[in-house]
Amino acid sequence: MPAIVKFSDPIFIAALVSTALAVVALLGCWLLWRRSRTAMRSHEQLTRQLSSAQNLDAITGLSTPSKFDSELEDAALRSDANGQPICVLYLDIDHFRSANDAFGRAAGDGVLKELATRINALLKPGCPATRLGGNEFALLLAAPLKDAQALASQLLARLATPVVLPSGEARLTCSIGIASYPAQGSRRNIVERAAAAMRTVKLQGGDGFAEFDQQAADGRRESARLLHDLRCAVERREFELFYQPKIDATSLQITAVEALVRWRHPKLGMVGPDRFIPLAERYGVIQGIGCWVIEEACRQAQAWRGQGLRMRIAVNISGHQLRQDGFIEHLEGVLQATQTPPSRFTCEITESIAMEDTAATMAAFDRLGALGVHVSIDDFGTGHSSLASLRRLPAQELKIDRAFVADLGVSEHAHFIANTIVNMAHALNLKVVAEGVETREQRDMLVGMGCDELQGYLFAKPMRAEDLSLWAARDPRGAVAQFRPSLYSETEPHQII
Repeated sequence: MPAIVKFSDPIFIAALVSTALAVVALLGCWLLWRRSRTAMRSHEQLTRQLSSAQNLDAITGLSTPSKFDSELEDAALRSDANGQPICVLYLDIDHFRSANDAFGRAAGDGVLKELATRINALLKPGCPATRLGGNEFALLLAAPLKDAQALASQLLARLATPVVLPSGEARLTCSIGIASYPAQGSRRNIVERAAAAMRTVKLQGGDGFAEFDQQAADGRRESARLLHDLRCAVERREFELFYQPKIDATSLQITAVEALVRWRHPKLGMVGPDRFIPLAERYGVIQGIGCWVIEEACRQAQAWRGQGLRMRIAVNISGHQLRQDGFIEHLEGVLQATQTPPSRFTCEITESIAMEDTAATMAAFDRLGALGVHVSIDDFGTGHSSLASLRRLPAQELKIDRAFVADLGVSEHAHFIANTIVNMAHALNLKVVAEGVETREQRDMLVGMGCDELQGYLFAKPMRAEDLSLWAARDPRGAVAQFRPSLYSETEPHQII
């Protein structure tokens, strides 16, 4: 007969407790295992999220620049192995800032998302794209250059479609630069070269694509170095004025001089204005140069008056100077400081600038007229002037562009234009100056038309101030042109200037 176990038996109680402890221990182990498994899953999920954040752009969902760089490295290695070229397309959204200003920052992010979607839709699988920051993108294409050009054309068309926003439509264009590896760059500089090609498109107004061109890149690099030196050239006293005489067409005597700026670069030597003036105007350096030219020209005119040379002096004024705040005040101050009568100072302003119908330009002309300075419309015949616009400008003379003068002997069209300009100017009581006169035939034709003044290599090349002083002081009987003793009665030697 089996033994009866009593619940109060110490042995039974001990066994029950041991069993309970074992169950609790097993349960604890299971709970620890489950918690550990959950933690591992959370860690893996967090790791994936962090990895995704590191590899994907938060706004567009495209690859981050670091991820793109890694993908480019892999693509370059494959290209080295199989010989297939790869292309980088560098894309910049034109005028994106204006869209941000018009619709707001949040709308701007929406535009970026939409553009990224359109870019992705055109890319084949395995062709990564990244947002490099702001409104610039880079795309990688494992294909020859012609395929990259075709893709660029598709991108231009697709991105030109307006982006619909809650507050309106954003119409945007883009500039795309293309560089091919290994033909047009190394792994390290291929993106940079695609960006350089994109900047070429930007300089031409955007909305297009171009492939990398080494010669153009060298030109931009040279321009950048020149701009750097240009910013310091005034302080370093590297500029110098040359003076080219203007000749009275009837008497063939010197009546005035035009001040022409030259840059004596410490390494490049003499640099002509055709190289540095456009650069100075584009990057806002022209104001400092223009102020120096006015000051130096007036100082030299004052020195010449002390030597008995009393001539009108002309200075070229850029559109940037004309619209600059304080330009008229600076000019007036220099004229007063150098005791230069305003009527003896000529502002030569190109026809294209003179015809600008902007408030700032017209206000500057009105103030020049009030100041009493002599105004000349330079390069006349190349723009779109009208009689009405000429009549309302405070101009005293027109300068026929040298292109028409050069063709006088060979082109009836050029002869007709030059003769028309002379007749029109005289009808408006304006004097006419012809520049670029190099032959006696041109001189005789212009004199026959009734041109008032001539300027060109036939008479004198631009020269330094001291050379012009020596030329004026020598016996002029054998010279092509002579200096007048005095051009204006108010500058006769017996009067104080």
